[in-house]
Amino acid sequence: MIRTRLRIEGAAWAIAALAGVAVLAGLVWMPHAVYRPWLGACAGWLGWPLGSMALILTHALTGGRWGEILLPALRAGVATLPLGVPALAVLLAGAGDLYPWLNEGVAAHLANRFYLNPPFALLRIALYAAIWGVLGVLCLRGQGLARIAPAGLILLALTFSFASIDLTESLDPGFSSSAYGLIAAAGAGLLALALATLLVLLAGPPRTERRALRVLARLLLGLTVLWAYLDFMQFLIIWQSDLPVEAAWYGPRLHGRWGAVAVGIVLLHFLLPFALLMLAPLQVRRPAVLGAAGLLVVMEVTRNLWLVLPGTASVSILLTLASLSVFAAAGAALCIRAMRREVSHG
Repeated sequence: MIRTRLRIEGAAWAIAALAGVAVLAGLVWMPHAVYRPWLGACAGWLGWPLGSMALILTHALTGGRWGEILLPALRAGVATLPLGVPALAVLLAGAGDLYPWLNEGVAAHLANRFYLNPPFALLRIALYAAIWGVLGVLCLRGQGLARIAPAGLILLALTFSFASIDLTESLDPGFSSSAYGLIAAAGAGLLALALATLLVLLAGPPRTERRALRVLARLLLGLTVLWAYLDFMQFLIIWQSDLPVEAAWYGPRLHGRWGAVAVGIVLLHFLLPFALLMLAPLQVRRPAVLGAAGLLVVMEVTRNLWLVLPGTASVSILLTLASLSVFAAAGAALCIRAMRREVSHG
């Protein structure tokens, strides 16, 4: 088993290296085509370590069988946080291309210029990194989490909400939604829970305890419903208010090929997982829970791309796949290494 994991880890690093070379080549020859796909992949990955932290801290407060089952996988998710260093480096290099509010001509006409300005943005980035780094170390150590969990969860909720606004909502500086950060936080928790469920079920024995399967299925169901409710309420409020700026934000995301992606998100991010997880007989069927968790992971990543890529002149499928592969493969390698350490120390 250890040798198999070592081989998989080595293969994952090799894939990450090849994908990284493709991204670097894109940065050299056509940098403007790299930044948006990289941002979408980064936004999708970020929910894994931060959502894992939130679930670890929540379990430290509440206890429960679910945390005992998922803790090794959640700790492995937190261990992927160092990927934030190369992610941030590329984003800082392309910030001027991504965010129009960095242009003085655009910024001068913004009502929220007090928030969207370079010095304050850099200060927020440093604050996010410091808080996430400290919380990540504490979650991996696992000592005294019950004492810091309330403050930790509040800090995570605030920093992740504002980071999602800074990363993706501010691509359109005129768009405003009070639910945007909440939707992103719910999606991050759902992504981390789905990935941890996949890791546990794939690494565990073929016949997982029925009670454990039901617990995991119900947790996934609850977070799926929460995310869908928040996302739908944002859409409903904007549609009912019919405000030009907010409606214009949805325009490119609901027409053409991106409209088809939006329909896919509704069907595969909510309706199908909801059907699989809601039915009591399927909650104890390993293939059903695995299928629902896998769908939720894929569609949460797809949804982050859907937030970022529409409205661009052209999207390079190759560079998008390369960006996703860097995070997926390097994240998998770090995750496998962390789980191997868990086993050796256990």
